[in-house]
Amino acid sequence: MMHRPNPLLDKLQEILPRIAENAAQAEQDRTVPEENIRLLKSVKFHRALQPKAYGGLEISLPELTDCIVAIAGACGGTAWAGSLLATHSHQMAMFSKQAQDEFWAEDPDATASSSIAPFGKVEETEGGVLFNGDMKWSSGCDHAEWAILGFLRNGENGEKIYSFGVVSRDDYEIEDDWYAAGMRSSGTKTLKIKPDTFIPEHRIEAAKDMMTGKSAGFGLYPDSKIFYAPYRPYFACGFAAIGLGIAERMLEVYRNITKNRVRAYTGAKVGHATPALMRLAESTHQVAAARAFMEKTWDEHKAMSEQQRYPTDEQLAFWRTNQAYAVKMCIEAVDRLFEAAGGSCWFSDNEAQRLFRDSHMTAAHAYTDYDVCKQILGRSLMGMEPDPTMV
Repeated sequence: MMHRPNPLLDKLQEILPRIAENAAQAEQDRTVPEENIRLLKSVKFHRALQPKAYGGLEISLPELTDCIVAIAGACGGTAWAGSLLATHSHQMAMFSKQAQDEFWAEDPDATASSSIAPFGKVEETEGGVLFNGDMKWSSGCDHAEWAILGFLRNGENGEKIYSFGVVSRDDYEIEDDWYAAGMRSSGTKTLKIKPDTFIPEHRIEAAKDMMTGKSAGFGLYPDSKIFYAPYRPYFACGFAAIGLGIAERMLEVYRNITKNRVRAYTGAKVGHATPALMRLAESTHQVAAARAFMEKTWDEHKAMSEQQRYPTDEQLAFWRTNQAYAVKMCIEAVDRLFEAAGGSCWFSDNEAQRLFRDSHMTAAHAYTDYDVCKQILGRSLMGMEPDPTMV
């Protein structure tokens, strides 16, 4: 498929074959190989959304997502973990200048993993909070120097304020508990936070403030084209991009498998049969539609940021749910091909079964749960207030 001009994507194309070669070992190790991280850093992928003030690239969201799509075609887990390490820089740019200096001043290559579901507990203390708890689902944590944690703190009127706090690698240990059916190579492990870890106030931001231009870091980069934007759409778009990259790769794998496949009992050429042609055609159309749909959405993100306009609640509802619908289409396209690819594709060393498993994992994230997203969009279309129980 044709891609828009993208210098970072051009550099990535040179290293993707090696990342693809590492995919089987990455699954076995249940984490992204160190070599893959070194390769991504060699082209500065991890700096894609980092402020230029610290040496970052500050590329647009469409440029970033095109890169994530390409990485996912080589290794879904590497794309999952690597994209989060990169997109967290966009979120970090919304924290205070003091927090950013602590994060990047001495190590401009530093990245953060995250665990943002509010599993942990905090106790208010002078100058910040004391954090306790184990934080699951931290993709790419093996390769990060920091972590962004989600938690609830009490507001002035007793309301719960969903917030983020940044802690250093010294504040937690990693529990190697990632035994999953999909995205095995993402290294999505548990962070065991040390008891009573202190998070200073300058490293805490309310999620709502990051969605409305009220965070401490807002306005630090007035000439930037990417930081005049809510954090969540940038954070969430990677999941749909990964689903798209896996589906596009599945089209290639299916063609290669089916082209010369002969049925063992009859000798019939499967690739010349009408059902195989029809399945390939429909999945190709579906994946192309998913790409076009997401590119339109990503372009809207870019345009709004460049115009220094924040999206309306209706736009946010569409942006959030568009990606989930695109993931749904991509999974349907992958399933259509995999179910007719033959018994050999179920062997663990066959790429097709890895793509099948990883594809379904892209719909397992809270932001791509389409049952939730249908309710979010439906309420918006009917003019109803957002349901706070649906993140």
